[in-house]
Order: sequence, then C-alpha cells, then structure tokens
Amino acid sequence: MFPISEPTPTLAQLRALLAVAEHLHFREAATALKISQPTLSGNIAALEEVLDTQLVERTTRKVLLTPAGERVTEHAWRIMASVEDLMGEVARNRDPFSGPAHLGVIPTVAPYVLPALLPMFARRFPHLKLTVHEAKTETILEEVREGRLDMVLLALPTDATGLVEEPLYHEDFLLALPEHHPLAASDEPIGRATLKGLDIVLLNQGHCLREQAIDVCREVGARATATTYATSLPTLVQLVAGGLGVTLLPESAVPVETGKRVRLALRRFADPAPGRVIGLAYRASSARAAEYAQLAKAVRTAVRQRKLPVRIVA
Repeated sequence: MFPISEPTPTLAQLRALLAVAEHLHFREAATALKISQPTLSGNIAALEEVLDTQLVERTTRKVLLTPAGERVTEHAWRIMASVEDLMGEVARNRDPFSGPAHLGVIPTVAPYVLPALLPMFARRFPHLKLTVHEAKTETILEEVREGRLDMVLLALPTDATGLVEEPLYHEDFLLALPEHHPLAASDEPIGRATLKGLDIVLLNQGHCLREQAIDVCREVGARATATTYATSLPTLVQLVAGGLGVTLLPESAVPVETGKRVRLALRRFADPAPGRVIGLAYRASSARAAEYAQLAKAVRTAVRQRKLPVRIVA
C-alpha cells in the first residue's frame, strides 16, 4: 500500500484518460466530459506526472495512446467499474433500479428485441439510466467481465466464467431461400438433411449466429459456402434474395428483414427444429446481481407482451 503522502491518480484524471482513449481527440473528449479542453489537458498532464510516464502522444493529425497509456487505460476501466459498483450498491440500498446500467447486445438480437425492451425499461424502471452498446459476442463478453458493461443480451450458453446466465427465450431458425428456389414451392417442414448440397452463406467471423449455423450444418454433413460472407444480418438476407445461396435466419428477425419487399422464401424445419437460446448474463460478483435477475423477469414479460415469434423460457 502506498503511503498517504504518496501522490496517486485521481478519478478526474482517470476519467480524462478514458475519454481521450475513447475519442482519440482532445476537444471531443472534453466535450464528452463537459469540461474545458485546458482542464482535460491539465488532468492528462497531472496523471503523466504522477505516474512519471508519457501516456498520450499528440501528432499534428491525431492523438495516440502510448503502450504505457494503453496499459494504464485497462487499469482505469477496472477502477472506474469498481467505482460504479460502489455507487450502484449505494443506490440499490437507497433505491433499487436506479443509477447507471450498461447493457451489451449482439447485432443479431438488437434490432429485433430492443424495440420491445427499451419502452419497458423506461416505463417500469424510470430511475435506471440505461445505456445500450451493440457489439459482437466476444467483445461484450470481455467488456462485462472487465466491468465496462453490467449485463449482456446474447446467445447462451457461453464459455465465460464468473457470469450468471439467465435464459430468456428460445427461437427457431428458418431456412431462408431465394424467391424462386426449387425448395420455395412447398410449405411442408423440411428435415435438416435438406441442407446437404445447398450453398449456405454465413455471417463473418465473430458473430455467434455464424457458429450456430455451422454447428447445424456439421450435424448433417453440410458445408457452408467458403467464398461469401456478410457483415450483418440485413446484408445476409440481401445476399440470399439476390440468389447467392441460402441461410439460417432467426425467427425474431423475420418480421423486420422480410418486411421490406425482399424477395425471399422461408421454410420451417421439422421438429426438433434448430434454433438458439437468448439470455441475459451478468457478473455473479456484481453488487446488483439480484436486480439483474429481476430485470431478466421483466425482459421475459416484455418479449411475451410484444408477441415476438419466440418461446419464453420460464
């Protein structure tokens, strides 16, 4: 432990560094913190003096973090997360469901479920200051473990340790086909073996939906097309509609992605249909774990009331 007389970084200095790391621009960082640019620069300079090392490199064109700055930023995230946990615990004891809460959501869930959830959060938990971050599975898992996110909405199960996983709902995958594909002529459920011999297009690396689709293909000995990948689900749908192959589409995405005059056909799979479980995950060690468990119940209710084409997990 440092002596009391030893200078240590202040929270204001750490916030300044995190803002600069996020924006890589002093004026934008100062605006985000609602302080003047000279005050921001002074906090960065004071932090560098306390640590006796350069954290930020300013060029004529942009701002960069030094290697030391990147390492200090990682520590700063954890420190500020601990401070937020402290504030959250005090808020919980004083008034549950209040204060800041950061929710991470994967891209293949966010556009289809958030319209049902955000109004519910605003109505039922008006004192909860919810911020939503959309990113791929690997990113939001890392951020919830590091404390930058409080809870994440994603496909379960995960391989992450130290998290509580609350299953919310199960949804089926549908086979999405070009409008004039031979398989589009019938409405009868199809077997998974139908995937053999089809050109299956997938999302890029990092999307959990890609790995789930690969698992379904692997079960029946089908292979995905190796040359065509999409960066998002809407792009994937357009590729299929354009005749570049077929894909597996989560049923919750169907009302949005097929409601834009997209020339697409859909076939259901025979039971047991392939699908995925979407759930809420949060740190078991969080001071607000009990609140997040209650939020999971509220999410199930909101999804049920919105009548999304999914099956709620009790």
